[in-house]
Amino acid sequence: MENTKRARKEKSRIRPSGETYVEPKDLVSGLERVREAARRDSHIRFTSLFHHITVDLLRESYLRLNPKAAPGVDDVTWAEYGDGLESRIADLHDRVHNGRYRAKPSKRTYVPKDDGRQRPIGIAALEDKIVQHAVVQLLTQIYEGVFLGFSYGFRPGRSVHDALDAIWVGITRRKVNWIVDADVRNFFGELDHKGLVKFLGHRVGDPRILRLIEKWLRAGVSEEGEWSRTVVGTPQGAVISPMLANVYLHYVLDLWVQQWRRECAKGEVIIVRYADDFVMGFQYREDAERLQKELEERMQQFGLEMNSEKTRLIEFGRFAINNRAKRGEGKPETFDFLGFTHICAKTRKDGYFTVRRKSIAKRFRRKVKEVGEKLNRMRHAPVPDQGKWLRSVIQGFYNYHAVPGNRGALEAFRALLARSWFQSLRRRSQKARSLKWERMRRIIDKWLPHPRILHPYPNQRLGVIHPR
Repeated sequence: MENTKRARKEKSRIRPSGETYVEPKDLVSGLERVREAARRDSHIRFTSLFHHITVDLLRESYLRLNPKAAPGVDDVTWAEYGDGLESRIADLHDRVHNGRYRAKPSKRTYVPKDDGRQRPIGIAALEDKIVQHAVVQLLTQIYEGVFLGFSYGFRPGRSVHDALDAIWVGITRRKVNWIVDADVRNFFGELDHKGLVKFLGHRVGDPRILRLIEKWLRAGVSEEGEWSRTVVGTPQGAVISPMLANVYLHYVLDLWVQQWRRECAKGEVIIVRYADDFVMGFQYREDAERLQKELEERMQQFGLEMNSEKTRLIEFGRFAINNRAKRGEGKPETFDFLGFTHICAKTRKDGYFTVRRKSIAKRFRRKVKEVGEKLNRMRHAPVPDQGKWLRSVIQGFYNYHAVPGNRGALEAFRALLARSWFQSLRRRSQKARSLKWERMRRIIDKWLPHPRILHPYPNQRLGVIHPR
């Protein structure tokens, strides 16, 4: 019922002019025909897809883009493109179908990583985003029927918290004693173009679609006005990149692991993948060590490399606490996955094994620092404006991190930001230094939401989505 309501809601979009836009029936039925054909035959190769890139699909793709996203090398914003949208979309459709469409290079920018390094992000030009989104809609109809159940990243109806639920339930309910915490070195930067197009060709037989994708792969990147060619990789941040990553890893990793655990494993094996981030659980150490070795060889065959510094085999599961205590080795090691540190623990009431999750400390501290610095910069803004902004930041943190067992991080986040806000307000002027904590507490209680757990226990939510 909830999915049906969500689907109905998503069929309505708001135009830049403020009018409500409803998907044309022809657009929906066209995509449904592709999806039904893919469901009926898991080996079907689609040789005629290009005609599905219609004016309606391009318009719908534009309306689904993030209106606040940064512009690419074209310096065209979402709102600017919406001025005269119909003529722009018609012209874009004509250029795509007549072969006059040219992909622009991605604008390279950087965001900080947890280890202090910079992660390169590619921002595509607006028209490239529109056409990429349209192609993603087509590929989604084809591949949703073949992607495996343990693949969660950037798929409709699957979220980060679904992947977190799956790994929690897998560890607590299956025979998992060892964890391989895997990391692929620079996956998006090393993805092999020829291999990707070959994999796509297994299901996509329309050369015009493949040529579009090759245009984006070869468009290069622009950094401070300097263009550079790309012979491998796909820009992290591009609309098309998550889909291409899922297709590539479906053939390189997912199908291989599924066959390996069916034919080679002596015990139980679980895997949960979100884009290029995945965790595997094993009943026996022998299986874990063997797969880890063969995984490195498998990745090398397709131009990828496992990050030996971050890929670890750790003892983790229901027997890890007692087994390590007997050997005098201390508490079991932890692993990080999708923003949370996973810890072997026991329930307070019954002493049963459970997996405790808490926000990753490095990311937590970095977020607190970033918000504190912004508060200091906007300290002269009216207090209600600061309060509304800070409330949205804290609520956004709760929306993601408010999982059972993580209440301490929620309380700490609110307390630390409240303290930062107090200090920034006292720096406004000499008079502001007289602000007392008693008065500040009333301001905090007015604007900052109190923490509460928003997500159910993983076994409850996963049981509703996947009853079996």
